[in-house]
Amino acid sequence: MNQNQSSGQSTDAQKETRRETPAEMFRFIIVWLVIIVGVRSFIVEPFNIPSGSMIPTLQVGDYVAVTKYSYGYSRFSLPFGLNLFPGRVFGSTPHRGDVAVFRFTKDNSVDYIKRIIGLPGDRIQVRGGELYLNGQLVPRRSLGDYAAYDENRTRLAGTRYVETLPGSAGRGPVAHQILKLTDDGQQNDTPEYVVPAGTFFAMGDDRDDSADSRFQGDDPEDLGYVPMQNLVGKAQFVFLSLDERYPVWQIWEWPFEIRWSRLLSAVR
Repeated sequence: MNQNQSSGQSTDAQKETRRETPAEMFRFIIVWLVIIVGVRSFIVEPFNIPSGSMIPTLQVGDYVAVTKYSYGYSRFSLPFGLNLFPGRVFGSTPHRGDVAVFRFTKDNSVDYIKRIIGLPGDRIQVRGGELYLNGQLVPRRSLGDYAAYDENRTRLAGTRYVETLPGSAGRGPVAHQILKLTDDGQQNDTPEYVVPAGTFFAMGDDRDDSADSRFQGDDPEDLGYVPMQNLVGKAQFVFLSLDERYPVWQIWEWPFEIRWSRLLSAVR
C-alpha cells in the first residue's frame, strides 16, 4: 500500500468518526423542538384525564390523543395561549355527541373535557334525571349496575346506560355510555336552556359528578355555555391508561397499573 492510499483511508476514517460540534447539536435540538411544538399545536396533543366527570367513557388516569385540527384553531391551540389572531381560523362547528377538549370559561388556563350535548339554538333540559333535547326525551337503555373510582378514590356506584343523541349536520345518531348515580339534586331538574349563537352546551358522561353547562351561576366552578373559540380539539382515542393506585416511586408496580384493555380504544 502506498503512502497516498494510506493517507486517503486515514482521512475517510476521520470523517466517519468525526463528532458533532456543539452548534450542530444545538441545531438538531432546535429542529426537533420546532417539530414537536408544531405537531402539538396543529395536529395532535396528548391530554391526561384528572377527574371522574367523564366516567364511564373516560377513566381517571386515561391519556387521550386529541386532534387539534378538528374544529380549527384559536389562540388556545397555540403554546402558552399566544394571541396571534382573533377568533378561530379554519373553524368548523363541532358535532353533537363529540367528546371535546376546551378551555374553562372561568379560567382559560384550565383544560376541560366534556361531551357536546347542545349546539346553537338547541333547547336542553334535564327532568327527573333524564335528558330532553328540543322538547324530546333522549332515549337511553340500561346496561345494569356499574362502579368505578374517581380522582379521590371514591367509589361511584350506579347504573350505566347507553344514551343515543340525535346527530347533527346530517350525521346519524350518536350512541354513548353514561353513568347515573341518582335522580335527585339540581343537576337532575333544571330549567330549559337555549344555547346562544357562537356557543355550545357541554355535559359530563358521569351525569351526577360533573360541573358542566347545567350550572350557569357565578360560582367559580360553574361552566355555563362554552364559546366556540374555547375549543382545543376532539378526543379520538386512549393511547395509555394508568390506574395510579401506587406511589410513582414504586417502579415495580408500574406494569400492574396499566389498564391494558383500554390501550388504543376509540373515544365514543
